[in-house]
Amino acid sequence: MSAFSRRLLFWAPRALGIAFALLISMFALDVFGEGYGFWNTLLALAMHLIPTAIVVAVLLLAWRWEWIGALLFAAVGMFYVVTTWRHPDWILMISGPLFLIAVLFLIGWLKRAELHSRPLGH
Repeated sequence: MSAFSRRLLFWAPRALGIAFALLISMFALDVFGEGYGFWNTLLALAMHLIPTAIVVAVLLLAWRWEWIGALLFAAVGMFYVVTTWRHPDWILMISGPLFLIAVLFLIGWLKRAELHSRPLGH
């Protein structure tokens, strides 16, 4: 495995996890247009950011243990499928990237010996 492919396999699921967390965080911004007072807006924002907090927590675990990332990202994706099965367009948009990230972490875990055998920068 080349140094480039090792770096790509290591960083792709992590970068996509960060990008996904940023994407779903943007959905929380709609609370500012609801006309709530300060405290109600703050509460609504905190509630809307719960999915982001879950993704970030899973990403923090996955950063060190790829197999946990594969398992938990797939579980979060499946949870979303089960809870929103009536909206197939949203399922693809939200669960699709979660399953992709899970697969990339799984591949990284399966190839961990190759990924960590030599320094990633060399």
